[in-house]
Amino acid sequence: MGSDYGIPRDLSTLQKARSFYKPLLPPCLQGTTVRVEFGDATTAADPSGAQAISQSFPHTYGQPLAHFLKPTSIVPDAQIINDHPAIKVGVVFCGRQSPGGHNVVWGLHEALKIHNSSSTLLGFLGGSEGLFAQKTLEITDDVLATYKNQGGYDLLGRSRDQIRTSEQVNAAMAACNALKLDGLIIVGGVTSNTDAAHLAETFSQAKCSTKVVGVPVTLNGDLKNQFVEANVGFDTVCKVDSQLISNLCTDALSAEKYYYFVRLMGQKASHVALECTLQSHPNMVILGEEVVASKLTIFDLTKQICDAVQARAEKEKYHGVVLLPEGLIESIPEVYGLLKEIHRFLRQESDDSAQLSQIETEKLLAVLVEAEMSKRLKEGTYKGKKFTAICHFLGYQARGSLPSKFDCDYAYVLGHICYHILAAGLNGYMATVTNLKNSLSKWRCGAAPITAMMAVKDYGSASGSITIGRPVVHPAIVDLRGRVYEVLRQNATKFLMDDVYRNPGPLQYDGPGAESRTVSLCIEDLDYMGRIKELNVYLDKVRSIVKPGCSQDILKAALSAMSSVMDILSVMSSPSNGNI
Repeated sequence: MGSDYGIPRDLSTLQKARSFYKPLLPPCLQGTTVRVEFGDATTAADPSGAQAISQSFPHTYGQPLAHFLKPTSIVPDAQIINDHPAIKVGVVFCGRQSPGGHNVVWGLHEALKIHNSSSTLLGFLGGSEGLFAQKTLEITDDVLATYKNQGGYDLLGRSRDQIRTSEQVNAAMAACNALKLDGLIIVGGVTSNTDAAHLAETFSQAKCSTKVVGVPVTLNGDLKNQFVEANVGFDTVCKVDSQLISNLCTDALSAEKYYYFVRLMGQKASHVALECTLQSHPNMVILGEEVVASKLTIFDLTKQICDAVQARAEKEKYHGVVLLPEGLIESIPEVYGLLKEIHRFLRQESDDSAQLSQIETEKLLAVLVEAEMSKRLKEGTYKGKKFTAICHFLGYQARGSLPSKFDCDYAYVLGHICYHILAAGLNGYMATVTNLKNSLSKWRCGAAPITAMMAVKDYGSASGSITIGRPVVHPAIVDLRGRVYEVLRQNATKFLMDDVYRNPGPLQYDGPGAESRTVSLCIEDLDYMGRIKELNVYLDKVRSIVKPGCSQDILKAALSAMSSVMDILSVMSSPSNGNI
């Protein structure tokens, strides 16, 4: 474990300018009073797993949603918290480094000190291993000075991150007890937040006073559900990658003789590849979800690309850009079987599994396409120029980037929400922000029980990291029936044939583009938490009208309408319905 965590960085002129930027807060987080409104008890998104989840989490399942309110809100049953005793909180980075992670720490530290200057924030050094070993660094203004709005996780570091075995959970609880922590903030993706939920349940059962809070930070963008609209880091990674892809598109168009095969990060889900396609308009993208749905073989994919190359050649176009997610390889049926055996063998030897980032799928496909095009050329079915491919993997170039303005703001706000969750005495919750596609002043801040995001199923990964029947927060894959994918399909032919390349340029911190959001965030119809509140307003209005003393006509109309609504909702919530 390194000894140079938290040392002052040597900053460039741009980094210095970014370190002085301070994000604003939504109205609901401003001031020193915490105002929280609790909603109804939550349940599992998939009713078929509700019983198993409730049995696994008897202390933390079914907790209510929490909404943090702005000072002008008039909610009679809201909890108003004005007393803020000094508390001690620990924070740990889990999972891969993601741009913006440092701002979660900054926002949390700022909130702690605003509400009580005697509160303390400890950062665990080296990820979960530092948590188990109780290796900490006290976070201060001086420590944070050169890490505000900066990329990476080098303030605290990270390690192989899981908190799952009995030994690991007990070590984490021992650390929290020994350090007398009031709260433990776990920063990470689906795996880390699953661990956070199990840790919160274990702490509750053991009557450990430490409250566990999760923060959605993952560059893969796959921690998405009805409560979580976006993940810290996804915006940055997609914008940085999109510029690089656009540069390749321009180069390909200029040289008119190369096909660039570009592999992007995204193991379980292809969100990065899809978003970069919508931002930069390459000629072609192959999503892992498409391959699984259509059961495409490696030869099907080869033919698909070759047919596209041939169609472009007929228009005298001998260049192009093809995007692939790194998880594509395990979506291919015949390769999946091989990977499954490799994973099984590795698990017998250690906890390791095959690293998809090390499998050069782009080179495999480029070689197969080149061989097929040469074969077609010899057979006379293809009469164009020789096919030439150049391969790239954009894996690590973006994840250490300076975070975008959106990720800086989002992460800082989430850090503040973590304090509000602890002030409200909540355990096993994730910090959430909805209405993200709008300006920061309109963001809705709250918290949702992590158990409400869980399901009990096997999503078919070859990694073997998920045990069937164990409640987990599953990665959200690209929805092939969703609005974002539909936009891709509507433009696929134009992207393929017309070279409508688009360059979003480098990250912007001021002026045009600074406030931009990802295309997918703007397209998706989200704000689940806002709609829950809107529904409750309507229900309250119904209660105010339909009460003892109302007319028979009003009562009959209400019953008829409610009966119809219940019929529709019963069908939609049935496990056999495709919407679940």
